[in-house]
Amino acid sequence: METPQYVAARVQRALAEDDRTNELGIRVDVRGDQVYLRGQVPCDERRHLIEAVAREAAPGLTVHNEIRLLEVHEPGEEEHL
Repeated sequence: METPQYVAARVQRALAEDDRTNELGIRVDVRGDQVYLRGQVPCDERRHLIEAVAREAAPGLTVHNEIRLLEVHEPGEEEHL
């Protein structure tokens, strides 16, 4: 059986190398047969593509997509800190 670190590295590499995602900013945590994806992306479509690539890279494991959408402000909109 593969170690969690090996599975996480494989998923991370797939996200970076797959033309659909080319994603470097997603954190991948593996606990047992559970894969957790965390980070932020600009749109829902990207969120789903990342999940699809992760599922292909880790067949048979349960993928939890905890990726959040970035808050995008319209230009000129006041930003409250």
